[in-house]
Amino acid sequence: MKVSCLQENLNRGLAIVGRAVATRATLPVLSNVMLATDQSRLKLSATNLEISINCWIGAKVEKEGAITVPGRLITDFISSLPPEQVDMELIGATQTMNLKCARVQANIKGIDAQEFPLIPSFTGDYHITLGSNLLKDMIRQVTLAAATDEARPVMTGVLTKIGDSTLTMAAADGFRLSVRTTTLESPPLESLSIIIPARTLNELNRISGDEEQPIELTVTPQHNQVLFHLPDIDLISQLIEGTYPAYEQIMPKGYTTQTLVDTSRFLHAIRVAAIFARDAANLLRLKITSGKVTVMAATAEIGDNVEDLDAVVTGKDIEIAFNARYLMDVLEVISTEQVVLETTTPTSPGVIKGVGFEDFTHIVMPMHIAR
Repeated sequence: MKVSCLQENLNRGLAIVGRAVATRATLPVLSNVMLATDQSRLKLSATNLEISINCWIGAKVEKEGAITVPGRLITDFISSLPPEQVDMELIGATQTMNLKCARVQANIKGIDAQEFPLIPSFTGDYHITLGSNLLKDMIRQVTLAAATDEARPVMTGVLTKIGDSTLTMAAADGFRLSVRTTTLESPPLESLSIIIPARTLNELNRISGDEEQPIELTVTPQHNQVLFHLPDIDLISQLIEGTYPAYEQIMPKGYTTQTLVDTSRFLHAIRVAAIFARDAANLLRLKITSGKVTVMAATAEIGDNVEDLDAVVTGKDIEIAFNARYLMDVLEVISTEQVVLETTTPTSPGVIKGVGFEDFTHIVMPMHIAR
């Protein structure tokens, strides 16, 4: 193997695949990144057996070949080099990669590429194409509600339901629920319901960056893996097995109070109140009366904070408490100028939506207010 490429391209490619490198691997090769020639490009691959990422970068290939090298070592080394051409040559007898860039030279011991797990490159019958910006918005709005506790693996995923003409993503952690839908331009042949790990979707958002091209989602015929295909990048993930709870049953069917408020001002008021709420279990109170909503937070040992916001209130007055962080999380992913909060009682879930945008619904459980 003998190949040359630009330092900035190699550095970017290693940053993309680096998050799939296993940190506490039972197999040493899982801590490595595979470098392999692929026609006139260099293919970088990493896997932790749950998520796998392939990335292709432009290169000058003089001799075909493949090697795996320690992921963290080569990433740190390449990032330290000047932005010039990097020449790499594999010494097959010792499985050592020789690297040269400007006046810097290094030898990195590797492991035979034959020992690297095979990363599937499948083209299943089931696939849909989504606009990259649309998919990234959906991921940001839904994954925030996914559980992080591995006790119930199914709740760490995002239920993804693909119907005749719609795609619905939903996630819940027992305290909040996010549901986002969109219309598909090219509906699939049949309906499908899968659970994608939230980690996978967040990783997809990270590696897609400023990508403008559509992203293709493909599911294996066995419905056990999903592939996201971007230009020059493939992300493959295991799907979560199990049955997702019927989230529709916990969605409130009505409300007694509807509060319309400016999104940015509401978010700012909550951020300020959260400073006072963080030592009181993040408890934040909302006192909703005619024409205004009062945001309050207090900690006995520190102090308190109160801010009034103009609002359009329909229905009964109510005082209700929420986790300040949960409110910040959802308001940060709502892009409409105004937001609506629908409430029923101080112990019933609150529903948050962007005004004029019915495709996203967020439900958050209230906190108990000591009387």
